[in-house]
Amino acid sequence: MKSALSDLAFFGGPAAFDQPLLVGRPNRIDRARLYERLDRALDSQWLSNGGPLVREFEERVAGLAGVRHAVATCNATAGLQLLAHAAGLTGEVIMPSMTFAATPHALRWIGLTPVFADIDPDTGNLDPDQVAAAVTPRTSAVVGVHLWGRPCAADQLRKVADEHGLRLYFDAAHALGCAVDGRPAGSLGDAEVFSFHATKAVNAFEGGAVVTDDADLAARIRALHNFGFGLPGGSPAGGTNAKMSEAAAAMGLTSLDAFPEVIDRNRRNHAAYREHLADIPGVLVADHDRHGLNNHQYVIVEIDEATTGIHRDLVMEVLKAEGVHTRAYFSPGCHELEPYRGQPHAPLPHTERLAARVLSLPTGTAVVDDDIRRVADLLRLCATRGRELTARHRDTAPAPLAAPQTSTPTIGRS
Repeated sequence: MKSALSDLAFFGGPAAFDQPLLVGRPNRIDRARLYERLDRALDSQWLSNGGPLVREFEERVAGLAGVRHAVATCNATAGLQLLAHAAGLTGEVIMPSMTFAATPHALRWIGLTPVFADIDPDTGNLDPDQVAAAVTPRTSAVVGVHLWGRPCAADQLRKVADEHGLRLYFDAAHALGCAVDGRPAGSLGDAEVFSFHATKAVNAFEGGAVVTDDADLAARIRALHNFGFGLPGGSPAGGTNAKMSEAAAAMGLTSLDAFPEVIDRNRRNHAAYREHLADIPGVLVADHDRHGLNNHQYVIVEIDEATTGIHRDLVMEVLKAEGVHTRAYFSPGCHELEPYRGQPHAPLPHTERLAARVLSLPTGTAVVDDDIRRVADLLRLCATRGRELTARHRDTAPAPLAAPQTSTPTIGRS
């Protein structure tokens, strides 16, 4: 346990971890089971185009989502775009800024305009009142995000959507296996999109799925993800190639087999972090269970600089030097990123406050109890000696380089 600032690797001490701890490290699977599935695909020579492994994967995902239809895709970004095309969305789509850039990027890429609305400070999800205030004659849909697996206020958002004649969809990238009031994520909107990226609790190497109870919508998405073949009347988009391969489905199925074990490990890790960090002023571990059933694939901590005397960004630097690689999910908010920065938007005070404080800690099957204790000890040192640490960092930081002397003006961003 490090008790002095001079012990920190950030100031020249030895790192606490020889092997880095990472957020989003893939969870353990049964490799023999994966190889058996891959052998089956290779033996059949059916490697893509809706093979038996993809169909089995779709059935299992639909079951977890509590819906009748799932269309597996090459990734979740493509899934969002397929959904938008299949639904005929136009104009503006309201969404949170507190999300991964893929949410607005996916829709902007196909000509839609993301409009950011502020979040509920308690849940981090879209505030229905702010959504209502953002509706214009050009709005065609609302896309909520189940942030960190916390289900959105679906009923309230549904009321806003119905009042304005809008479609309601959810980016459920974090939310497989999550639920609220007995209703699983995937069944809360007109359609929802899951991610099976390598960092997720269930991964297909890279993959996604659009889930819905709307048979016609599912059929349109299925046609569009295969170049639009078989789509009656065609589509203005034509179609694309966004199918999931049999190899990806083999990984997805094997990862689904391990999902109960992963959730159990994540829950225990989350409980251990909460126990070890409970008495540190200015360090708050998010209690996901207050918002429904959660898969706990994210351990989210808020760092209150006013109390601790240290900014979240410096905490991340200190932990990284020790071999603990954290992530700021999601900071800055999308409205402060290109190409959205500088564009007009409603005030987003709750988004900006949360984005400046939030930190995601390593968890998953690669993280053990002793790792959590040592990470907590480092956070305790940062928080309880925060003002001293910040001052020492300020005193030892190299001075900024002087601007070069030149006879021509320096061109830069103001």
